[in-house]
Amino acid sequence: MAKPIILLLAALSILYTASPANAATTSSPSSSAIEFIEASCSATLYPALCVQSLSRYATSIQRNRRQLIQTAFSVSLDEAQSTKAIFANKLNGVKPGGMAVVKDCIEQIGDAVDQLRESIEELKSIGQAKGTGQGSRLHIGNAQTWTSAALTDISTCTDAVAGEARDGGLETSVRARVDGVAQVTSNALALLNKFGTEL
Repeated sequence: MAKPIILLLAALSILYTASPANAATTSSPSSSAIEFIEASCSATLYPALCVQSLSRYATSIQRNRRQLIQTAFSVSLDEAQSTKAIFANKLNGVKPGGMAVVKDCIEQIGDAVDQLRESIEELKSIGQAKGTGQGSRLHIGNAQTWTSAALTDISTCTDAVAGEARDGGLETSVRARVDGVAQVTSNALALLNKFGTEL
């Protein structure tokens, strides 16, 4: 009886090792992928934040420019969406002087969310354009335009929040959150500007 039990345990061990869940747990990004992200992020205004926000996706990014840029935009969109939700939750606790600023920021960041979504759709279309590289350049240009507009909306909110925070109408943590959205969006645009022609 001992031999069948040993064979069963060996088979279960092989299945566990080969399972996707276990592979995902044990896999780690290669140093080459991390180095690629670090080198790419040197083109941004906030390289440390760039590396921090993208290195967790190093396994999927590898050394792929398109994946790098698409991931940077996804990070920016996620940050913008969560920040908009935070502002909406802050409405009830904001001092009267800060209420108008918060409402304006919800609208501005909401616009930025829509614009970042448009940018991501343009990036998805790169490579699908027919003919020469002119179609890809058009999508890159559109993505740059949408992202610049998003950054303008976020920066407007950032400036308003900074003034209100100085006056005590808003928590400094809220300002830090908006600053973070502006920075990751700036990084995404910088990566697109630097490497867009290589997509």
